[in-house]
Amino acid sequence: MEVQRKRFIGGNWKSNNTLAKSLELVDSVVNKLEFDNLDVVVSPVSLHIVPVQQAIKNNVQLALQNIGHKGYGAFTGELSFEHVKDLKINWVILGHSERRRTPEISESEEFIANKAVLAINNGLSVIFCIGETIQEMEAQETQTVLEKQLNPLIAQVKDWSKVVIAYEPVWAIGTGKTATPEYAEQIHANIRKLLPDQSIRILYGGSVTKDNAAVLIGQPNIDGFLVGGASLKEDFIHIVNACK
Repeated sequence: MEVQRKRFIGGNWKSNNTLAKSLELVDSVVNKLEFDNLDVVVSPVSLHIVPVQQAIKNNVQLALQNIGHKGYGAFTGELSFEHVKDLKINWVILGHSERRRTPEISESEEFIANKAVLAINNGLSVIFCIGETIQEMEAQETQTVLEKQLNPLIAQVKDWSKVVIAYEPVWAIGTGKTATPEYAEQIHANIRKLLPDQSIRILYGGSVTKDNAAVLIGQPNIDGFLVGGASLKEDFIHIVNACK
């Protein structure tokens, strides 16, 4: 029997926008979204998350872009899972390549997985990002890289209902390059074989636009998107509509 998976569209605003711009984006894009059988999540910078939360008038949910590796305590600059739950925010993005691959940050596979498990075990849901560089793809190392990134998570997670996987090839993030639908589908199918539950949703991220969203979401193993730049403009409405 074919497993039915609820489609999921995330908008990662990254370190963009003044507060006024974030609230304008809520008014001009987020509050204009109309959807029923979808999960839609946006992720503003943490300083904006409360006023953005107060401005949202529909069922769009919020995600934090990162979370600390411990609970409350002497961890200057960190946000704990308790802080997130206190604001009734359900989602957190972890493992993004901009945190894995940026030399000044360089979060390891084990560190990211441990943060994810901490979040999940304390009632949060996680958008867990994985992806290969252009050098790794050209060396035909994509599957090896993705397994290395996923295995520490797979070894620890008990409740997979709180996990969404986002496949984001590093070479496609913000570059205008997009994996072909055939390539993305094959990678998603390979990822699915690694996962213990066929109901786990796998998103594609990497220069998703209003022009390519429909053909990408038409692939059987692509369950939605994690959108970067296009989530900062009205194109996001078209992307969500393509997934209905």
